[in-house]
Amino acid sequence: MLYGRDGELAAIDGLLRRARDGHSGTLALRGEAGIGKSALLDHAAAADGMRVLRATGVENESAMPYAGLHLLLGRFADRFGGLPEQQGLALCAALNMGGRPGEGDRFLVGLAVLTLLSDLAEERPLLVLVDDAHWMDAPSAGALLFAARRLEAEPIAMIFAARDADAPEFAAEGIPELRLRGLDRDAARRLLAERTATLPGRMEQEVLVAAMGNPLALLELPARGGHGSAYERIRRSYAERIAALPERARRLLLLVASDDLGDVGVIVAAAGRCGASVDDAAPAERAGLLRTTADGRLEVRHPLIRTAAVEEAPLNARLAAHRALAEAYRERGDDCHHAWHLISGVTEPEERIAALLEKTAETERDAGGNASVAAMYEAAAELSEDRAERGRRLAAAARAAADAGLPERAVQLAARAEPDLPDPVARAELTLTRASLADEQDRTRDAYRLFAETAASVVDLDPQTSGYLYFQAASAAANAGDFAALDDIVAEGVRAGVPNASHLRALSRVFAGQRPLATGAELADGVAALRELMEAMGTCYGPRDRIRAGLWHLLVGDLRGAAEAAAALERRHREEGSIGLLAAVLMLRSRTDLLLGRHRDALTAASEGRRIAADTGQQRIRVYLDTVLAQLAAIGGDERRCAELTEEALARGVPPSSVHAASARALLDLGLGRYEAAVERLSDVLSGPNRQGAIAALPDLVEAAVRAGVPERAREAGEWYGTWAAHVGRPWAEAIAARCAALLTPDDPDALYSRALELHREGGTPFEQARTELLYGEWLRRSRRRNDARARLHSALEAFDRLGAAPWVERARAELRAAGESLTDGGDGRDVLAGRLTPQELQVVRLAATGLSNREIGAQLFLSPRTVGYHLYKAYPKLGVAGRAELGRLDLN
Repeated sequence: MLYGRDGELAAIDGLLRRARDGHSGTLALRGEAGIGKSALLDHAAAADGMRVLRATGVENESAMPYAGLHLLLGRFADRFGGLPEQQGLALCAALNMGGRPGEGDRFLVGLAVLTLLSDLAEERPLLVLVDDAHWMDAPSAGALLFAARRLEAEPIAMIFAARDADAPEFAAEGIPELRLRGLDRDAARRLLAERTATLPGRMEQEVLVAAMGNPLALLELPARGGHGSAYERIRRSYAERIAALPERARRLLLLVASDDLGDVGVIVAAAGRCGASVDDAAPAERAGLLRTTADGRLEVRHPLIRTAAVEEAPLNARLAAHRALAEAYRERGDDCHHAWHLISGVTEPEERIAALLEKTAETERDAGGNASVAAMYEAAAELSEDRAERGRRLAAAARAAADAGLPERAVQLAARAEPDLPDPVARAELTLTRASLADEQDRTRDAYRLFAETAASVVDLDPQTSGYLYFQAASAAANAGDFAALDDIVAEGVRAGVPNASHLRALSRVFAGQRPLATGAELADGVAALRELMEAMGTCYGPRDRIRAGLWHLLVGDLRGAAEAAAALERRHREEGSIGLLAAVLMLRSRTDLLLGRHRDALTAASEGRRIAADTGQQRIRVYLDTVLAQLAAIGGDERRCAELTEEALARGVPPSSVHAASARALLDLGLGRYEAAVERLSDVLSGPNRQGAIAALPDLVEAAVRAGVPERAREAGEWYGTWAAHVGRPWAEAIAARCAALLTPDDPDALYSRALELHREGGTPFEQARTELLYGEWLRRSRRRNDARARLHSALEAFDRLGAAPWVERARAELRAAGESLTDGGDGRDVLAGRLTPQELQVVRLAATGLSNREIGAQLFLSPRTVGYHLYKAYPKLGVAGRAELGRLDLN
C-alpha cells in the first residue's frame, strides 16, 4: 500500500484508464531520490489489461547511444521488418541490428519507435515505463520523447520518472509533470508503523524529522540511522547492506550494476571470469538488493543500489567487472557493448583500444547513426596516446554530433579538438562545422568571422574548400546585416582566386540591391545575380543550399518556381524521412503558399514545420515559421495571436524573420484601419540597416501612407517596388506595382487600376488581387460610378470571405453599403470543404484521397498509423462521406 499518495495514484490510474479507452497520455514523475517514483511505477505496472514495457536508465551506460532503447524494444526485433522501410532500417541501424549507411537518423528512429509502439498497442493497450530517465542515454530519451509528443489516439500511456537533484537534468518539454513531495506527518507515521517494529517514541520522532517525508528514508533510517541528505543516507544504507554480503555475491551484484541489459547469459559468462557464479545471486536476493524480472533478466531492486554497488567497490574490482563484461559481449558478437565495457575497463590512454573504438564507430556509421559515431569517436579520443590522433578523433566526433542534430555537444567537441589539430585543412573542416552551427543558432557575426578566417588560412592548400568557406562567410555576413564585412569577404576571396569567385561576386550584387540606399540599377543587377546563383545552387552546393535557392525564387518573384522547388524537395525529404531538412522545406513551402493565396495550405505547412522545428531544435526555422502564421493571423484579424507569434522574432531582431514579424503587425494595423501605426512600423523597417524580406511589405506602406494622408512618406517605397517588379517581370508583381502607382496618382488612377486587374488575371496572389479590387471599387464609388464599383467590391468581398480575411471582409461590406447595397450579415454562403478541417485533418485527407494507406500517410507526416485513422474518422462526418473511397471525388483545395 502507498500511503499519502492518493492524488498521485488518481492521476496515474486516470492516465491508464484513458489509455485503455484509446486516448494516449504521458506523464513525467519528478522528485528526489527515495521519494516514491519507482513505487508509483510499480503500481502502474501492476494494472490489469495492459502490456508493460519497462526500462531503467543506467549511469555508466548513459553515454552508450540507444542502450535504453535496446533494453526496451530489442525483444521486438522480429517486428522491425514490418515497419515502413526507412523507419525499420533506421531502428535496426540504431540498435546495431543491421541497416545501411546513413540510416540511423535520430528523427527516423523516433518515428520508428512511435510506429512500433502503435503496432504493439493494436494488440493490447500499452504502458511504457522509464525509471531513472535522467540516466538514460540521450538518443534513447530523445526517441522516446519524440514518440510521446506525437501520441494522440493510441491506447498507449508513457510514464517517465526522473530525479530532481544529484543527477543530470531530464528535459521533457511538452510532457505533463507530476512533482512528488514528502509524505505528510500522518502518512509518514503510518508507513513507519507498518514497516518497522515498534520504536520508542523519541526514536520515532527523530526518524520522522530526519526523513522529511521521504518514504525510502523512513524505511532505511530506523535500521541504519545517520545524518546528511536523504539521498546520502539511503545510499549509505544500501552500501552497508552490500558490505554485509559474501565476497562472491558482491562481485555478482557489481556485474549486474555495471550492465544495462541484465542478460543472464552475459552475467553468468562474466561472473565466471570474476570467480563468481549465478548461485551467488541468492544472498543478494535475500537482502532485497537483487531480483529477477518477469522476462528473466537480473536487475537491482532500486537505482540507488546500483549507485552504491559501483561507488563502494574498489577500483580494481570495477575495472575487472567491465573487462569481464567486455569479453562476454565479444563472445556474443555484440561489438557495441564490447567496446563500451572496454572503455570502462581502462584508466589511461591505450591506442589499441582507441583504434578498436574507431573501427566500431565506423561500423556504427554504416549501421548505426551519427549519435553513436559521435560517442564512439569521443571515447576513442580520450584513449588516444598521440595528440594529433586525439584531435582528429574529436573532430570526427564533432562532425557526427552536428549531423545527429546535437549542436551544443558538437560545439563543445569542436572546441576540444582544435588545439590538437596540426593540419590547417583539418582545422578548416572543423571550423566549417563550428561556424555552420553558429549561423544556425543566430550567432551570425561569430559565424562569418570563423568562416572568413579559416578560408584565408587554407586558400593555398585547398582552394575548393577555401572558396566554399568564403561563400558561407559572405552569406553569414549578409544575414547579420554587416554589408561592409560582406564586401570585404567577397573582395578577399576574389583576390585569392578561389574557384567560385563568380558566385562570391554574384552574392555581393544580390545584397547590394537589398540595401536601404540601393539604386534602381543596383536592384536590377541584384535580381540578375540572384538568377545566376539559383542556377549554381542546384549543381555546386548541398541540400541546405538548394533550399536556400528555393527561397531565392521568391526574391525574383517566381512563385511557381518556388512552389515547384518546394514540392520536389518536400517529396524527396518525406520519402527519405529526413525530418530535420523537412522543417526548412516547409518554411519555403508555407511562405510560397501564403504568397499564392493558398492560405489553408500555408497554415497546414507552417504548423507542421513549426512542430518539427521545435522537436529538432531548429529555433531559427521555428521563429521564421511563426512569422508565416503571424501573417495569416494578421490577414484574419486575430490581433492576440499575431502579437504572440511575432514577439520572439522581434526580440531576436534577426532578418528576415524580424522584418516579416514587423510586416505582419503592420498588415494587421492596415486591415484594422490603424494607418498611422502601420506607416511607423514599416518606415522603421525600411530605415534599418538590413531589410531582407521587406519587398512584400512595400505596397502595404504605400496604402497605409495614402490612407493616413502622408503619401510623400511612401513615394520612395512605391518607386523601389515598381523598379523591382519591372526587373523580375512577373505579372502579379507588376499588378501590385500598378496599384501602388494608382494610389500615388490620385487625380486619374483609372487606367492604372484597370491595368493592375488585367495583370492580376494572368495569375498570382488572390489576396492581393482582392485588395486591388477593393481599392479600385472605393475610387469608383467616390467617382460616383456606383454600378462599376459594386462589381469590383463584390469580387473583392467573395475573395476575402473565401480567404478568411475578416477585417477586409468588413471593409468590402462597408464600401458596398456606401455604394447603395443592402447586405445581410455573414459571408456569401459558399462552403469550402477544406475549411471544415483542421490543418492536420486536411493533410491526412488529401493523402488518403490519393490512395495511400494509413501506414504510408503516417510515414510521410511523422504520425502513427492509428493517429492517421483517428484524423480520418473525425474528418469523414465533416465532409459528409462514409469512407476513404469517396474522398477522391471531393474538391479539397
